[in-house]
Amino acid sequence: MNKFAIGCIVVVVVLLLIGISIFVWGKNTYNKMVGLDEAVKEKWSQVENVYQRRMDLIPNLVATVQGYAIHEQETLTAVTEARSKAGGTIQAGADILNNPEAFQQFQAAQNSLSGALSRLMVVVERYPELKANEGFLALQSQLEGTENRITVERQRFNETAREFNIAIKRFPAILIANMLGFSERPYFEAKQGAEEAPDVQELMNKAKGE
Repeated sequence: MNKFAIGCIVVVVVLLLIGISIFVWGKNTYNKMVGLDEAVKEKWSQVENVYQRRMDLIPNLVATVQGYAIHEQETLTAVTEARSKAGGTIQAGADILNNPEAFQQFQAAQNSLSGALSRLMVVVERYPELKANEGFLALQSQLEGTENRITVERQRFNETAREFNIAIKRFPAILIANMLGFSERPYFEAKQGAEEAPDVQELMNKAKGE
């Protein structure tokens, strides 16, 4: 076998090894992205679950408060309307993660509902009999637990989304991400401006002064 033939064989072997290495790297990178993407979707489902849990508690809460605070119809209506708007965004499923605008609308609707509930809890301070009602106390406890869980699940979602976003932006993994359609996942952001829940102590003072 002459040197030319040997050289050709070496080149072929080297190219084959390079091709195999690229294939293995591409497969591993793709599988990692899929795993991280599924983790984001799983965390999102947990976020949806806790928000849905809050949605389910609100009708009984409103009905209980209404039985004692018949003069607070404006506040109760605000909660009901905010719940309706939030409910319209919660059915989007994991597809919302591919639509930053829809995700922002979801967050805004949920923040608006949080603000309405916060105002309702301030109104309750005017009604000692309601605050002593066992049914209301149970609902209030469940709602507080759900709000805490929402905070936890949002944070977990953000952490998982951040891990995914970093993975698809790193070079050369970004080449695979762009080629196969992996896109950045949105984050939950701190409430600002009109979406921020009112200062509870300030509203309590105002309510007591009326």
